[in-house]
Amino acid sequence: MSLSSEYFFRGGGCEVKTFQVFLLTIALHWNAREMKIHYSANACLLPICSLYGAAVTTVEGVGSTKTRIHPVQERLAKCHGSQCGFCTPGMVMSIYTLLRNHPEPTAEQMIAALAGNLCRCTGYRPILDACKTFCKVSSDDRSAGLCPLVYILISDDLKVTTDLFRIYEFQPLDPTQELIFPPELMRMAESQQKRALFFHGEQMTWISPVNLDELLDLKAAYPKAPLVVGNTSVGPEMKFRGVVHPIVIAPARILDLNVVKFTDDGLTLGAVCSLSLVTDVLTNAISELPEEKTKVFCAVLKQLRTLGSEQIRNVASLGGNIISRKSTSDLNPILAASGCMLNLASRGKRYPIPLNGIFVDGVGNNAITPEEILVSVHIPHSRKGEYVSAFRQAPRRENALPITNAGMRVLFEEGTDIIKDLSIFYGGAVSTTVCAKQTCWTLIGRHWNEQMLDEACRLLLGEIALPGSDSGEKVDYKKTLMVSFFYRFFLEVLQSLKTTDPCCYHGIPMEYRSGLQDFKTKMPQSIQLYQDIEPSQSPQDPVGRPIMHQSGIKHATGEAVYIDDLPSVDGELSLAVVTSSRAHAKIVSIDTSEALNRPGVFDIITAHDVPATNEFYYSDDPEIIFARNKVICVGQIVCAVVADSDVHAKQAAAKVKIEYEVLEPVILTIEEAIKHNSFFEPKRKLEQGNVDQAFETVDSIIEGELCIGGQEHFYMETQSVLAVPKGEDKEMDLYVSTQHPAIIQEMVAASLGVPANRIMCHVKRVGGAFGGKLLKAGLLASVAAVAANKTGRAVRLILSRGDDMLITGGRHPFIGKYKVGFMNDGRIRAVDAKYYINGGCTPDESVLVAEVSLLKMDNAYKIPNLRCCAYACKTNLPSNTAFRGFGFPQSALVTETWITGVADKTGLSPEKIREINMYKEIEQTHFKQKLDPQNLIRCWNECMEKSAYYSRKTTIEEFNKQNYWKKKGIAVVPMKYPFGLGTRYLTQAAALVHIYTDGSVLLTHGGIEMGQGIHTKMIQVASRELNIPMSYIHFCETSTTTIPNACASAGSAGTDVNGMAVKDACQTLLKRLQPIISKNPKGTWNDWIKEAFEQSVSLSATGYFRGYNEKMDWEKGEGQPFTYFLYGAACSEVEINCLTGDHKNLRTDIVMDIGCSINPAVDIGQIEGAFVQGIGLYTMEELKYSPEGVLYTKGPDQYKIPAVCDIPEQFNVSLLSSSPNPYAIYASKGLGEAGFFLGCSVFFALRDAVTSVRSERGLTKTFVLNSPLTAEQLRASCADAFTEMVIGRWGKGQSISG
Repeated sequence: MSLSSEYFFRGGGCEVKTFQVFLLTIALHWNAREMKIHYSANACLLPICSLYGAAVTTVEGVGSTKTRIHPVQERLAKCHGSQCGFCTPGMVMSIYTLLRNHPEPTAEQMIAALAGNLCRCTGYRPILDACKTFCKVSSDDRSAGLCPLVYILISDDLKVTTDLFRIYEFQPLDPTQELIFPPELMRMAESQQKRALFFHGEQMTWISPVNLDELLDLKAAYPKAPLVVGNTSVGPEMKFRGVVHPIVIAPARILDLNVVKFTDDGLTLGAVCSLSLVTDVLTNAISELPEEKTKVFCAVLKQLRTLGSEQIRNVASLGGNIISRKSTSDLNPILAASGCMLNLASRGKRYPIPLNGIFVDGVGNNAITPEEILVSVHIPHSRKGEYVSAFRQAPRRENALPITNAGMRVLFEEGTDIIKDLSIFYGGAVSTTVCAKQTCWTLIGRHWNEQMLDEACRLLLGEIALPGSDSGEKVDYKKTLMVSFFYRFFLEVLQSLKTTDPCCYHGIPMEYRSGLQDFKTKMPQSIQLYQDIEPSQSPQDPVGRPIMHQSGIKHATGEAVYIDDLPSVDGELSLAVVTSSRAHAKIVSIDTSEALNRPGVFDIITAHDVPATNEFYYSDDPEIIFARNKVICVGQIVCAVVADSDVHAKQAAAKVKIEYEVLEPVILTIEEAIKHNSFFEPKRKLEQGNVDQAFETVDSIIEGELCIGGQEHFYMETQSVLAVPKGEDKEMDLYVSTQHPAIIQEMVAASLGVPANRIMCHVKRVGGAFGGKLLKAGLLASVAAVAANKTGRAVRLILSRGDDMLITGGRHPFIGKYKVGFMNDGRIRAVDAKYYINGGCTPDESVLVAEVSLLKMDNAYKIPNLRCCAYACKTNLPSNTAFRGFGFPQSALVTETWITGVADKTGLSPEKIREINMYKEIEQTHFKQKLDPQNLIRCWNECMEKSAYYSRKTTIEEFNKQNYWKKKGIAVVPMKYPFGLGTRYLTQAAALVHIYTDGSVLLTHGGIEMGQGIHTKMIQVASRELNIPMSYIHFCETSTTTIPNACASAGSAGTDVNGMAVKDACQTLLKRLQPIISKNPKGTWNDWIKEAFEQSVSLSATGYFRGYNEKMDWEKGEGQPFTYFLYGAACSEVEINCLTGDHKNLRTDIVMDIGCSINPAVDIGQIEGAFVQGIGLYTMEELKYSPEGVLYTKGPDQYKIPAVCDIPEQFNVSLLSSSPNPYAIYASKGLGEAGFFLGCSVFFALRDAVTSVRSERGLTKTFVLNSPLTAEQLRASCADAFTEMVIGRWGKGQSISG
């Protein structure tokens, strides 16, 4: 990995994602023979002391542009698997490690290798395309889509292609060319006598003993010293909770603790065996032993495969997982239920104890004393008549801590179904694994039948008491899972009994059997269709071709520079912010004395140190740099510490003491804001037709309310600033991860009280933004600049993931209230809607978001009589801000919700209601802008056809009839996405193009590269206009020194407006060169440039675009706020597990009208990435706050964005052909945001599945599904006897088993 980039994802526990990982190659000497093990690990977790004797390879060591690019790096880049590039080194290392161990991996191995990696930009499909090129693929797989499909479709004389890259261009993977293990390390390992290692640090000593006796002596001497192997428990404690351990003992080198031994009755595994090793050992044992003996092994292996990620399992130890006794352990419940034994040792004695003994008495049990060491774990063989199972449900299927898990075992009297012994253990219920011992004792002697099942469920709910959770986790869901898991175990055992003796046992009905199968992650298949270039187009003209991202190779090699990769400046200081712990309070005092006395601390910065502007009034309420007299949200910056290192700054920041006096009211929710009439002004309203009269004439009316949660941007690169004072004239260089350098310049200049021409803001690239690096980045840059100004030193501010999530806000939580009038034939005649958005504590962009939610609320539908109002609520949460889609994903979801409500009421299908009410001819929107929906209808029809919607719907209906505990759903959703920013000056743009005398071209413009490929597209534009190869053109950086007053890169407008400016500059240059070219038409580019210079022709030109003529009159409720419209449609199919609420995305087909694509690879990647981000908003990403306004979900442990396991198994994207756009550069369209909303097709497919469940169970009452539609909400909606036991809600008197 790029070690400097790793900073941004420092985390811990089994939830740390491998955004950036490094590879270890370790030589171990087992049984006098050398074994080299290659494994990937999270750099943020692995203590450097544990790497003694190891060879560490970072992404730079794998390959670089200076030496040799590795095939993994090349293919990721050329398959377009990199957008912002920040996650790419981690992807490279995960794939590279797999290939070192398996040069021809299976698709399953590749998917598993990437389970610990997250990407926010790509939607994963292009990354997986690169992976497939390494996989061993059979001919059957090839035809099924496990290789990139390359075929041509001829339609209306237009060539449509799927070829985004060419496999034959890739260099082959040659394992013989890989790095060898360093001979000096091999010689060191062979020659050095094994001895204990001691490493002394500033606050702790690391001791690594080599034998058990040494370890026991150390534990006797230091009983409180933790044992560290994988550091997945101790590491996060030290990093996030400030726990200091003076002594740490690392037992990984002790042979007794690494044992792997098969015995007559089971398997003994050393306590420090990694979970990956345990997985391999169990896999081999299952393949070699009789099935009867391996039921425990199978259950443990099932849990291991979803425990953390491969990077975590590579370092985490079996013993550590057990001894930590964490409630979230997936292993402890099944190991305890299976009767595993722990082999302990203390000075002078060794002895076994049953593992369940440390859990059976609950939280207070201390069966293992501090002086005792867990040496090994014995996992028994299963016996005849014994059945064992393990279960888990998590917020995400892979690489997520469980909400609830379970391990269950039953032993029957020989030849009967009478329970002889029963063990049930749950995790996730209380603070540790818990045993349902009373239930188990009561059920001994019972027959395995429905009466036993009913009694068992009621006993379990009575015995396992779940306390109310502070973290927002609902207890009802956990209780439902507990009984659902037991029911699943009941069915599994029934089916196994039938297999054992079909004559005596009937097994379970066929329609229940699918409920026994968990969802598996498969390698997705995909097709991407786009219109090919005209045959007459010049081979040198790159426009319309799938060109690789210009920084793609550098992303993959780790050479791409982000803010924290910039070298340290002499005397540089690190800054850590101190934030409010109260939502609304007066600051009584700030005590910085202890913080100032900490090592390395240079100074503390407060509002008093701001030379000029501390509050920015862009509206009635200010945006604030430092809180001065009061705080208005948890996470507001009160002061900042600057120190000689990031560690020292953070340690000192924790010592700042702030005394508060709580103020009232504390407003956190939209409902509370409405109650207190707390809003930002102005409120907005749009109206057309006569709504009240229309309601009097309709056949039916429905009313409802939809709640949509917020969303964290979760850009890969957190907010980052480097402020460097120049030393004279009050000049300062700012290197910022931002979408808007001009606002950075403006705010910093105002805060320092200097003219803007003294502040130079530079942006090379941004590691993701999505709207989150506009105003917030300006405030944070001002914090760093004020510190740099006061100290006279360079100051670096890099927010941790937790602080970033706490401070910066995200997408607005949203409540939509609606009243809809319609006719029996499905025609919607009147809508009255009110939208409330949670703006947070300052205005930011909230009023604009509210406005856009009104302007775009109609989505694809003509509503003749409409009244809609929007309110931006002022609350005591961190202010929410711009996010991809900017209000449209929320208001349009409300619209689609009442569309489905009308369908339910009329008995017509949702797609029929959509078709009936869709715009069909040239007409006006509700704000009186002309609209031609031809391409909307084309997208809809093509999507219906390409997805085979109706035939699949019939198949799904048949599936649902035959399956009780699994249901499928399908939905198709249209989209009209207006493009524009509402005001002309917001879409102006400039460019600067230099031609040097060697013929090379330097291009710069006002757009920011944040993953959307804008620099690549601008080079394509310049290449076409100047008629030179792209290789001649270079882009350096976006800077306020070259492009002044540039507008933000936002609203999908970057390519549109900057492209026009670049085109203008190039045409100016070409016009100057034309006389020279005319005189020497056969000359070369270099000849012309040399001649131009000698003739004193200027080879530098600016280009300018005035912007689109957009305007909106809110007083009249009409205008032309948008320049054009994008259209699309998406069809998605899902499958849900009614017992757990889990779901799988089976297939998505997207058709998008994006005009004429400048770069189909980039554009399709933007559509897919936006769609998957939309899946996150609508189905899984959930922000949770305490009643005091404290954000609980402050990192990847608690906040789940989509991973590889969440994308559709079949993911097809088609670009609408023959749809030129007359308003934008080369007839293209700005598309970065539009695809996001189509993720709601998954939401409505889930709703369709739930509708099928409820219809089958006789539940006819109208139901509401809010967003995100999580597993918890899905399970509650699939009401049955188990939910009735927990929450008293059930429709029919059906037996518990059917």
